[in-house]
Amino acid sequence: MTESVPSVLTKYHTHSAIEPLSSDQLDQLERIWNPLHLACQQRIIPSASAAIYWRGHCWYKAVGWAVDTDHMQIAADTHTVYDCASLTKVTVTLPLILTLVEHGMLELDRPISAYLTEFQTGPHQQITLRQLLSHTSGLPAIADFHSSAALTLPEAIQTISQMPPAYEAGQARMYSDPGFIVLGELFTRISGLQLTAGAEQYIWKPLHMEQSTFVPGPSHAATMAATEYDNQTESYLQGIVHDENARALGGMCGHAGLFATASDLLRYAQYWLEAVHTPRMQSPANLFIAPIPPLSLSKRLLHEAVTRQTPLLPGTRRGLGWVLQGDEADVSGPILSAAAFGHTGFTGTSIQIDPSQQLAIVLLTNRVHYGRTQSIQQLRRDFHTAVASALNHLPAQPSSY
Repeated sequence: MTESVPSVLTKYHTHSAIEPLSSDQLDQLERIWNPLHLACQQRIIPSASAAIYWRGHCWYKAVGWAVDTDHMQIAADTHTVYDCASLTKVTVTLPLILTLVEHGMLELDRPISAYLTEFQTGPHQQITLRQLLSHTSGLPAIADFHSSAALTLPEAIQTISQMPPAYEAGQARMYSDPGFIVLGELFTRISGLQLTAGAEQYIWKPLHMEQSTFVPGPSHAATMAATEYDNQTESYLQGIVHDENARALGGMCGHAGLFATASDLLRYAQYWLEAVHTPRMQSPANLFIAPIPPLSLSKRLLHEAVTRQTPLLPGTRRGLGWVLQGDEADVSGPILSAAAFGHTGFTGTSIQIDPSQQLAIVLLTNRVHYGRTQSIQQLRRDFHTAVASALNHLPAQPSSY
């Protein structure tokens, strides 16, 4: 590592019931971070904040610059907050929608027109929640709600409901931001809560995700990794959502808008890891509270979310929200198991969960700080491979479950 790339020393802790790793083992594991150091040196990314959970052990690491401009450099650390972009889909919108499904307020296979009046006319009357969650609804990949006059969310929903289908529902997979904009608004209308209130009450507080938020604003810029240069404000975005549609719609949408730390997202990943892996669910009271009935997602529904919803579509392996191992968009790498699932975000973020290896990996970068043309798909695979390879060489550890 060159002196021009700062690095925060690895933070490591272990569950009290698990034997800690030795200093020699921890030294051997330092190679895990090599792909991140190299990517920063090569200016593929400005910075990375990563968090790993494996069999009761946790590691946290930050490298590079949270802000790297001609006039300012601020080193990233393990508490740096990143714009999570499309991780919003699986860390906020998905669990809130599944909560309503679990308690009978929504049905996965019922047409969306039964819940949103805008869809009672037009070409999308029969698309279902399942199709929206698995990106097989026929809605187009993108929409433009930011170039012309500002729209409200209800006006955006009306526009989406009348968009020409990109394909016949169920006959293809097209990753769709408009579909998750619809799902976010659906949660608000059924629950009576804005997304930020729903997330705060039913996800962030119960899981102690203390730095997670929507619309943090410029006042929190000192703790935020910068994203892309914005011509309108003539500055780099910090604390302002990078996604143009989310920004135009108020910064709080079902497809983008979440800001969080790697440690917060690791808590969320651990929930899925333990819920999918363990024979018994932890008490619902530990997770979600009224006025919506407490989140008590059944193992059936959790497993359904990470089970292939697209068996008839070659090359497509989508769960409910999640990208499954082997999908065209999968970045899990060659070592994680066939049970692995995850998701990525446009700003350079990702979550990868492998129940078979009792492993969860969070990688947050601000790769769009240098512009949006640089791909980090291979970096994601390389990092996941480095993690899994290093851990597989350790002596067998007892399960923390």
